[in-house]
Amino acid sequence: MNLTSHQLKLLAAFLALYLIWGSTYFAIHIAVTSWPPFLMAGVRFVLAGTLMYGYLRWRGAANPTLAELKGATLLGILMPAIGNGFVTLAQKEVSSGVAALVVATVPLFAILFARLFGHTPRKMELAGVLLGIVGIVVLNMGSNLQASPAGAAALLFASAGWALGSAWSKHLTQPKGLMSSAMMMLTGGIALLLGSFASGEQLAGMPPLSGWLAMLYLAVFGSLIAYTAYMFLLQHVSAAAATSYAYVNPVIAVLLGVGLLGEHIGPAELLSMTIILAGVGLIGWKKSPR
Repeated sequence: MNLTSHQLKLLAAFLALYLIWGSTYFAIHIAVTSWPPFLMAGVRFVLAGTLMYGYLRWRGAANPTLAELKGATLLGILMPAIGNGFVTLAQKEVSSGVAALVVATVPLFAILFARLFGHTPRKMELAGVLLGIVGIVVLNMGSNLQASPAGAAALLFASAGWALGSAWSKHLTQPKGLMSSAMMMLTGGIALLLGSFASGEQLAGMPPLSGWLAMLYLAVFGSLIAYTAYMFLLQHVSAAAATSYAYVNPVIAVLLGVGLLGEHIGPAELLSMTIILAGVGLIGWKKSPR
């Protein structure tokens, strides 16, 4: 079967989201062994946002207006800063696989927040939310989250922040095209650096090569490439298809955590992964037209 150029681009974008965003939990685990979490996340997003902004300006893109900058700043605080920053914080105590499982609840939170903006959930969406809540309860029965209530709270806060930003983004004035992602990463990164300073984070010493490589992987691949792929998919496929990474990322993260980090995933975690992903599947499921 011969694939068109457009189909190849779609395939590459899907693979980027599935593999790269699934592997970022592994990279975060490596990075936070030598970086303070908020500082590392702040440097990651400021670097990625600066590179993307510089490239877009070089290509002739206009600077955002004040109204667009306000919208991008709000989303930057909710999504990169809260949504990613608190995942990074939690991974000081919680395994990368379990972190990915909790973050898979983002579509569940998004359905709840969407009600604030006039969206009435379908019965399948409500069923998915309820199933996701059951999955979180089961996940909490496992040893990973029980050992770190603070880590569990940080992950749920991160998921809620990302979901609120996702729901709100459709109602906010934002910069056009990829400039929106650039401004979100820049403002979110600055918010994380301010949070790092306010919380008294300090580098214990110069990070080793592995710490620098993990941070750079997150900045270049996790932010620049994956964000670009995500924006491309949102323009060319349905939202349900674009957000299908929520099904795959936890599986990738669990496999990498077990295979490369020696993390332990017990029966409660495996059962919760099945339940949570089934809930996400119900949210994305739509009856085919006859």
